[in-house]
Amino acid sequence: MKLSFTKMQGAGNDFVVLDETQRSLDLSAAQYRWLADRRFGVGADQILTVRPAPSAQADQADQVDQVDFEYIIHNADGGEVEQCGNGARCFARYVFDKGLTPKKHIRVLTRAGVIAPQLQEDGRVTVRMGCPRWQPGQIPFDALGLHSRAQHQDTLWWLPQEPQAVDAQRGDDGLGAWLSVVSMGNPHAVQRVASVQDAPVAMQGAWIEQHPRFAQRVNAGFMQVRSRSEIALRVYERGVGETLACGTGACAAVVSGIRQGLLDTCVDVHMPGGMLTIEWRGGAADEVLMTGPAQPVFEGTIEIPDSV
Repeated sequence: MKLSFTKMQGAGNDFVVLDETQRSLDLSAAQYRWLADRRFGVGADQILTVRPAPSAQADQADQVDQVDFEYIIHNADGGEVEQCGNGARCFARYVFDKGLTPKKHIRVLTRAGVIAPQLQEDGRVTVRMGCPRWQPGQIPFDALGLHSRAQHQDTLWWLPQEPQAVDAQRGDDGLGAWLSVVSMGNPHAVQRVASVQDAPVAMQGAWIEQHPRFAQRVNAGFMQVRSRSEIALRVYERGVGETLACGTGACAAVVSGIRQGLLDTCVDVHMPGGMLTIEWRGGAADEVLMTGPAQPVFEGTIEIPDSV
């Protein structure tokens, strides 16, 4: 199968973008994995698919009303996921640049709900990412029996490295981690660290991502607070590993920091691939705003081998 694609990146988080507005490509999980492979395919953290707005069904008419497109995301492991913030910015840039819409402010349906990206005059893109959620069942996160402690308006949960060791020693001894757990349409577990440079992202990120307390796995964030308006962040993404940037991870970290009384309502998030600006007023009904770059890298066609 031969298909056309566009390679894009947002703060170093890179994507292969596919256009299904005219026809469905009907790719398998194995084919998505192949496309994302940096040795045999194009190479990407995620594959983003542009689809036309779906027809409203009776049980979802309110959700798809006035939606411009549907946004589908597959991780590098081939699995479909609910949301990708950096990808959302690239999605908005792509549909405008390709002439799929003349609008700079669109509404897009994702598995997590409707988001609203808007192209700015300076070339950056702002996305209304929806409202954060903290109830364990909404993430989903099994908190039953785990130790917890209040931190201002937030709750920190002690996640033992050994799944059965609920009563394991709690502290900075490598046996576990204190985490703030939040959903930004996809699950995130954020911990505060003294230095992102020295944080054990590869080691801790891997076991946190796969921990059985998270039924759908989880994205692990490592946040260093530099000031009330600035943090540094590294994210170990589920199904991908550590990436240069994670938009929903930046949102989750800022939301957690605000709820813990550490941050103000507008925060610059510095990640290895670049900077995002996150805004949140702090209320349960307040949407999170994310602003950052979205850039095309190159375009091409590629033949997916029949053996894939």
